[in-house]
Amino acid sequence: MSLTKKFLKKEPVCKVTFRLPAEVAEEVAILGDFNEWNPETAVTMKKLKKDGSFKAELKFDLEQEVQFRYLLDGETWTNEEEADKFVANDYGTENSVLVF
Repeated sequence: MSLTKKFLKKEPVCKVTFRLPAEVAEEVAILGDFNEWNPETAVTMKKLKKDGSFKAELKFDLEQEVQFRYLLDGETWTNEEEADKFVANDYGTENSVLVF
């Protein structure tokens, strides 16, 4: 798992590239407060043909914190190890947090 932040010079946003290895799942979605944790509006990560890994790019406004988690194969939740921090959620686990 990994993520890369790129702060854009021409826009007040940060482009984040999310990557997960092929072996984690057959399908990966990103859910968070940016899409109201709604599975219907989840960001489906693209499975790359070259190596089967997963990739997604999202833009976020600056000066905010965003909570999110990965949903693997529609049933298993996991966090991003490289998140800026983690916060407790209502389900007894933690959410990954990005700070911009």
